[in-house]
Amino acid sequence: MSSPNASAPRHDRIADAALVLLAERGMRGLTHRAVDEVAHLPQGSTSNYARTRQALLEAAVRRLAVLEGRVLAVDELPDPAGGLPALIDGMALALHRYLTEHPQLLVCRYELALEATRRPELRTFFDATGRQFREPLTRLLREAGSQEPERHTLSLVAWAEGTMFSCVAGAYHASVPSLVELRKGLAELLHGMLAVQDPA
Repeated sequence: MSSPNASAPRHDRIADAALVLLAERGMRGLTHRAVDEVAHLPQGSTSNYARTRQALLEAAVRRLAVLEGRVLAVDELPDPAGGLPALIDGMALALHRYLTEHPQLLVCRYELALEATRRPELRTFFDATGRQFREPLTRLLREAGSQEPERHTLSLVAWAEGTMFSCVAGAYHASVPSLVELRKGLAELLHGMLAVQDPA
């Protein structure tokens, strides 16, 4: 990940520095003093902005959601009128962009997600930010003809999350799938989910 932009607002510099530390040093490396150093701010700046570790973690989660929104282009999700092909293309492009250009953001997400399992107050905050990605997918799946859009959203998110983890921190970290391969995988999954089911 790139260093925080010196011209950015101070709260963004602090949150960006926190994400850099999470990606490079893990949760143990995230301290108020280290954030000050990475953000090139006077000692005590981070403590003034986020007095507790919980506040610092929430700032990191909030910033991660903003950056992920840009990478995944949530505001540019395909028009439901485009049907399944548009949804497949849009998701494949977003996943490929994430895996090839922003893998360190995924490392940050995994660090924060694991920490959230030990901090109920962070779990609530982390889950709330995740809804900005799931809810648009549910709407798109409903428009695409899903009769169980919430359940299908879980399957789709699980597939995407599994692919990203495998390619960033798992067994496939050395072989990121191509855009064509991601399209094929999504097409197989979505066509299978949305096929007319046998009532029996």
